[in-house]
Amino acid sequence: MISDFGVVWSERGLLLSGLANTTILSVLSAAAALLLGTVLTPVLMAKQRWLAIAARGFVDSMRCVPFLLFAYIVYYGLPSFGLRFDNWTSGLIALTLYNAAYMAEILRGAWAAQPREPIEAGIAFGFANLGLFRRIVLPPLLLAAGPVIGNQTIQIVKDSAFLTIIALPELTHAASSIQSRHYVPFAAFITAVFLYWGLCLVIEAGVGSIDRLAAARR
Repeated sequence: MISDFGVVWSERGLLLSGLANTTILSVLSAAAALLLGTVLTPVLMAKQRWLAIAARGFVDSMRCVPFLLFAYIVYYGLPSFGLRFDNWTSGLIALTLYNAAYMAEILRGAWAAQPREPIEAGIAFGFANLGLFRRIVLPPLLLAAGPVIGNQTIQIVKDSAFLTIIALPELTHAASSIQSRHYVPFAAFITAVFLYWGLCLVIEAGVGSIDRLAAARR
């Protein structure tokens, strides 16, 4: 068993490269999903019924489709319509669109739970529409939803492992490559587990900092 871990250590460059790709992909897709979710949130709560229904349809469709199947559709299905992306771009698009639905629903729920007084005060001071949302609603909304957004970011890290099916060179793909060449499945995959764990601990530490900031503002 020790020799198996020695084999994995000898391939540490491949694992670290996979970890770097997972980190970059997760950070980019989490940021893009949060940005898109922020745009979708006021649309979900729009007074125009058709607009709210369209946004709700997108959110519900993403939340009801398994991510693995959605990744297949983006990489293998979209070329049928003339939309062809490389594995990196496909992975980023799939993670972003899929998790934007969750981010939008998280922010919508947090917005619904916010007190009305600050919003009414903002309206009284002349804020409206986008200015009201950006200056009055969004800052406390992000702080209040910070822990749940952090949990969703961890989910993005875990979802990225599915992208090994499209040969994206992330951490799970690197561990599978080591296992297939050296036949050390336990050592390769348990090492990947600990690397994922370390990455998620970093996210949890960041979420804890946001939570303490939110508590200080209350």
